[in-house]
Amino acid sequence: MPTQTLKQEALESLRHLPDDADIDEIMYRLYVIDKLRKSREAIDKGEVIRHEDLKHEIEQW
Repeated sequence: MPTQTLKQEALESLRHLPDDADIDEIMYRLYVIDKLRKSREAIDKGEVIRHEDLKHEIEQW
């Protein structure tokens, strides 16, 4: 399945918002898309932390 471009993904997401969506809703939707795309890129690059390692790190706080 071909991946969507960022623009395509944003437009598709915005189509699902109600017509009276305010700028904050639109900006939040775009923010989430950006964070998800960056997360997928990090996973593809292997830039991840194991669940157990994260739990240990949190315990150190």
